[in-house]
Amino acid sequence: MKAGLRQRLRARRRDFVARMNAAGTISEAAEAMAARVIAQRGEARTIATYWPAGSEADSRPAMLALHARGCVVALPHVTSPDQPMTFHRWQPGDTLHSGAHGLLQPATDTAPIEDFDLILTPLLGFDRRLMRLGQGAGYYDRLFARLPHIRRIGLAWSVQEVEEAPADPWDVPLHGVATELEWIEAEPR
Repeated sequence: MKAGLRQRLRARRRDFVARMNAAGTISEAAEAMAARVIAQRGEARTIATYWPAGSEADSRPAMLALHARGCVVALPHVTSPDQPMTFHRWQPGDTLHSGAHGLLQPATDTAPIEDFDLILTPLLGFDRRLMRLGQGAGYYDRLFARLPHIRRIGLAWSVQEVEEAPADPWDVPLHGVATELEWIEAEPR
């Protein structure tokens, strides 16, 4: 079930980004998403995020805005599926290197940053319960389990919303999702 949904969501996301690029509105959409992140960051000073790959929601405007506000921004470094990803400081102009899964990532010549306040996470799909469907490798699931106190915000294009994201017992919900159209957070229960 998850494999088929992932395939459909990748196609939906890819088509959405292609249409936005053709219309010349992708930058505006990413800036709108960044504005929502900035409005919701609270007191967070150290933020873990990601460098977008392919049609993933573009985190770069948020990264630049956070850095300009004096925040420490960190990007993941992945070595292999059996090793946890680590996060390392990033600043505009830093050279990124190709890593596992074709990800662009920082060099590891600086110590890993483990004490972040907020994580901006990529995803394939999400629902209004704030359950996240990732790529399937489990890196973020393991990170969320290891650091449950960290505030978790998903970045996604609006077309990535599904009625109900499949969830396993170990899945940890997000605290919010920023899209180009809206800020979504859990409704009080």
